[in-house]
Amino acid sequence: MSPTGTTGSTSTFARISSPPRPSAPAWPGAGGGSIVNFGSVVVQMAAGNMVGYVTAKAGVQGLTRALARDFGKDRIRVNCLVPGWVITERQKALYWTENSERAIAEKQCIPDPLEPADLARMALFLAADDSRHCTAQSFIVDGGWE
Repeated sequence: MSPTGTTGSTSTFARISSPPRPSAPAWPGAGGGSIVNFGSVVVQMAAGNMVGYVTAKAGVQGLTRALARDFGKDRIRVNCLVPGWVITERQKALYWTENSERAIAEKQCIPDPLEPADLARMALFLAADDSRHCTAQSFIVDGGWE
């Protein structure tokens, strides 16, 4: 990239200000479908020290609503799955302590740790025809975190 912010004939500003238009080209003729995006509860928590992550996840929720409007006429549903603290093997290895277990028991209405399967069940519901009138929504799966 040159000091003027250009690469060849495309400026950095043009690439940022003119994003590609999202599309689902094969779906309109298929009679519908479902897109499940992933957000994060950090957006609702106003979490500090992670401004880029919080901003990106807030953008995912906005993208979800905008795409739901654009694709709804083709019966394509777009929703956002918003997980709480999911205890994966990586989470256990890097962050899990007795204090973590205690915090979950105290802060969640349901005191059991969230597992990947808990999110998978909601994702399957949103992908299935059972949710045929659910669109433009954010579904929080966090055990009722305060």
